[in-house]
Amino acid sequence: MKTKPLWYLYETLFNAAEEFPEKTAFIVEGTFYSYSTALNDARRLAAVLVEGGLQRGDRVALFLDNTYTNIIGIYATLIAGGVFLIINPQTKSDKLKYILNDSGATVLISDTHIFSRINPVFADCGSLRNFYYTVSPGDYKLPRNQGCSTGKLSDLLTASQSIGQQVPSLPNDLAALIYTSGSTGNPKGVMMSHQAMLFAAQSVSYYLRLDATHTLINVLPLAFDYGLYQLLMSVLMGATLVLERSFTYPAKILKLINDFSVTVFPGVPTIYATLVGMHRRKPFQLPSVTRITNTAAALPPDYTGALHEIFPNALLFRMYGLTECKRVAYLEPELADEKPTSVGKAIPGTETFILDAAGKECPTGVTGILHVRGPHIMMGYWNLPEQSGKMLIPGKFPGERLLCTHDWFKKDKDGDLYFIGRSDDIIKSRGEKVSPVEVENVLLSMKGVREAAVIGIEDELLGQAIKAFVVLEDQSVTESMIKKHCIDSLENFMVPKFLEIVTELPKTESGKITKKGLR
Repeated sequence: MKTKPLWYLYETLFNAAEEFPEKTAFIVEGTFYSYSTALNDARRLAAVLVEGGLQRGDRVALFLDNTYTNIIGIYATLIAGGVFLIINPQTKSDKLKYILNDSGATVLISDTHIFSRINPVFADCGSLRNFYYTVSPGDYKLPRNQGCSTGKLSDLLTASQSIGQQVPSLPNDLAALIYTSGSTGNPKGVMMSHQAMLFAAQSVSYYLRLDATHTLINVLPLAFDYGLYQLLMSVLMGATLVLERSFTYPAKILKLINDFSVTVFPGVPTIYATLVGMHRRKPFQLPSVTRITNTAAALPPDYTGALHEIFPNALLFRMYGLTECKRVAYLEPELADEKPTSVGKAIPGTETFILDAAGKECPTGVTGILHVRGPHIMMGYWNLPEQSGKMLIPGKFPGERLLCTHDWFKKDKDGDLYFIGRSDDIIKSRGEKVSPVEVENVLLSMKGVREAAVIGIEDELLGQAIKAFVVLEDQSVTESMIKKHCIDSLENFMVPKFLEIVTELPKTESGKITKKGLR
């Protein structure tokens, strides 16, 4: 790649298209897209957004699967001076409505097959001005909103002209809102600037030792920052990205890895558990892969041997991060066997501190709360100054802010970090943050349920599994009925794995449900 300064996140696509115009940038559902094609399509979509009235800083919601449309939607929004937010395609109607209204999104781009979740709430999303859908509605009912125009995206793209940057902007302008579960029950929009995201992509790419020769595969949702950054890093380097909707069909993913000589495989413990289980039943190898990465939850140490067998030529990177700063720490792969429970040191260009309750740095072996310092930390939570203040605290140097992770850590004599546990109520399951309050609200919305409490319990595969305790007021309600209600109302990763019907829940003297006894 040419060594010229990068100020904005979208400039990585311009650079890659200039350096590698005909190189395959993306392989999506069997279709190959070059960098020049991707840039042209992104610029044409940016023109559509501008012609539709998008202004600097306006939010564009992408309610899409892992598709090519989602990729160009991200870069088109940034080129047009907007702010993108990706909504997980599993999201149900009520949560979709909340995110659209909370963000004040003026544009929604979505897949036709998700109309059933858009229709019930579309008329109540007052900030929307434009709705673009990917294919003709066919038998699907087109959503209606009096203040919002609708259009088929392919027709609009055909008629549009390419544009460059729509409005002047600054590197510290907002680039993305990444919604993550909050302790109040509603998701929080993590505000990330161009410079923070660009820095994070550069730092992670650097320590993973990646360059333009690599081919990455991504089976993680682009709505999940771990999945999103596979795209951002690939474009930054001018590499190739194989984008898949999910890991639902592992045999298909293994074939793609071999067919396209994939070199980088990012996963979470549940994915690696599947691969290890398959390998133990019938051994196989993926020799093209030279990097495997893990974050979201700790990778069980006893997987290491099997992973070395599956990926005989791969470096294993154990990592720790959170949406509020993308990535915090990584363990050098040469130490993976020596320190299988460590997440290593701060990523390049950043610092970490373990502080006690008095704000003093903890010595070796003493547990405290991990704090992060660096240019990759968030600007704050969208519309939530009080919660932002709990995460972003005054730093040790004048005028700076530290990110308080609210997670317990300790360090060894070499300075390598070890995750001990969470200090807040958020559950980390399958690599996703889950708000117990949000799950409890769904349980309590079911007729016949009087009280509910949700906790996370340690799980080797999931990191934490979700367990719900329910008190009934109608004894005819069954466990299967409650689970079906959860499946109908929650994303898959939020549905409790365990459900226990109890006669009462432990409470404090003031009558508040306490979860200490449940744990």
